[in-house]
Amino acid sequence: MNQKIKVCGLTHLNQIQQLIDLNIDFLGFIFYPKSPRFVLTHLSLEEISQIDSQSKMGVFVNESVENILEIAEKAQLNFIQLHGDETHTFIYHLREKLSDKIGIIKVVRIGNQTVEELQKTINQQSSIVNFLLFDTDSAAFGGTGKSFDWNILNKLNIPIPYFLSGGISNENANEIENLSQKPFALDINSKFEKNPGNKNLEKIKEFLLTTEHLR
Repeated sequence: MNQKIKVCGLTHLNQIQQLIDLNIDFLGFIFYPKSPRFVLTHLSLEEISQIDSQSKMGVFVNESVENILEIAEKAQLNFIQLHGDETHTFIYHLREKLSDKIGIIKVVRIGNQTVEELQKTINQQSSIVNFLLFDTDSAAFGGTGKSFDWNILNKLNIPIPYFLSGGISNENANEIENLSQKPFALDINSKFEKNPGNKNLEKIKEFLLTTEHLR
């Protein structure tokens, strides 16, 4: 299956290097000032740019196109994750101005929508983004450690690869096998922390062992 792993909410350079050494596939940096994992509280754009990785993902929430472009260039990002209420038109304009080498991930936050509503959202996004990411809906735009009912994904037509996020842990990782269309990548965050932005590397190593059969 070759399932990939993303660790999001990174703030410590020494931990980032350890994750690179563990061959983590995607490194997530949150550029949302209201997040307790806001990366610019801890690292500069120059420091992020110097991280030796081709899988740096910047997470943005309702940010302007201009700011996203500036941060992407200065931090040398490889992917842009849009985690807010960005419209189809917004993403289209961003794609026009963004380097072709930078991928776009659009988050679909799952709350109380019907299957039909979710399918419509997926269909609207899939033509202009590289990946979808399914996360639990929250006022904080993610990072809650809460899972949605993953079984709803079995009722959807998902035409492009997707990341699965929202409360993934060592305890529920095996439930991913119940999905008929497996995630392209698993996005882990708050269940693998000592406190916001401070990762528990031992728990991440345990997760890699737990999910080894998926990769």
